[in-house]
Amino acid sequence: MRIGLVCPYSLSMPGGVQGQVLSLARSLRRRGIETRVLAPCDGPPPEGFVIPLGKSVPMATNGSVAPLAPDPSAQLRTIRALWDEDFDVVHIHEPFAPGPTATTVLLKPAPLLGTFHAAGDSRAYKALTPLLTWGASRLDDKVAVSTEARDLAQGHVGGEFDVLFNGIEIDRFAEAEPWPIDGPTVLFLGRHESRKGLRVLLEALPRLPADCRVWVAGSGPETDELRAAFTDDRLEWLGRIDDAERDRRLAAATVFCAPSLRGESFGVILLEAMAAGTPVVASDIDGYLKVATAPAPDGSVPDEPAARLVPSDDPDALGEALAEVLGDPTVASSLRASGRDRAARFDMELLCDAYVERYLALAGRSTRG
Repeated sequence: MRIGLVCPYSLSMPGGVQGQVLSLARSLRRRGIETRVLAPCDGPPPEGFVIPLGKSVPMATNGSVAPLAPDPSAQLRTIRALWDEDFDVVHIHEPFAPGPTATTVLLKPAPLLGTFHAAGDSRAYKALTPLLTWGASRLDDKVAVSTEARDLAQGHVGGEFDVLFNGIEIDRFAEAEPWPIDGPTVLFLGRHESRKGLRVLLEALPRLPADCRVWVAGSGPETDELRAAFTDDRLEWLGRIDDAERDRRLAAATVFCAPSLRGESFGVILLEAMAAGTPVVASDIDGYLKVATAPAPDGSVPDEPAARLVPSDDPDALGEALAEVLGDPTVASSLRASGRDRAARFDMELLCDAYVERYLALAGRSTRG
């Protein structure tokens, strides 16, 4: 069985969808299933099984900026790769994003499985509902990564969607060599834009211990403004970091902080921190509540939240929670243990099992063109 995974976003840029696609591909290939990833790349492909489709351009979407490849040359590369590879099933992530995924839906070279990640409000869905409804009819199976993602897609295109939560490569994070640190450290990792809530963390700094260091990884449209406004010596601005450094800093941090305000359908980064053995303090938005409190894929519900959750956009509450975890070893130890247990229930191997069942069911269908 040959599986094609199509990602609309550049694999050279950090992102939740990109991480899911690459992790799933690695899991499939470990099982001996021939798998290729088709996606834009703005540099060398990150893995040998990636077929690069060209460079991306930044496009506004869902309150953020996405690295998409809508240009004709990328579509021609997509079409050629789809025909050359002769996949038995093509698995499309964000099927209606401009570029390779939408082109794949139009071409339909094999049975198509679509996974929908976006949640919240979408002007594109509202404006293009008739076209998207037709596109959804081209999909042979539809999955959403959360109930919010399902509700967004289903509300505009109809049809049946199953929910399969995202997964993580547990061993990768649990075995990462911690980055050297010399004291209590908080890690923020994400794009520097309003919805990620970095400003809330920076406004919480006065409540953090004097000997605490705050690692700020990533970049974005607010980077320069925030660096100019917040000059605390405890801040270390890391810029964009690669996956290996990200994994090591996740393993080393005393606390991982995710203060997002909105737009997170499912907080994979929280699970990654938990798998690395790092306590998590996060805002109580729906996507993060699912990670910390909702039933896992095996139906289990944690006895207590696997992260310390605080009201979003509340610097005082965030600062108090961070200070407590930094200063109380008992609280930190409890979060560390509950987080590891929680992360294990979202192992990518379990998600891969579910997708392989769907691939096998689709592979025998003759639904090309």
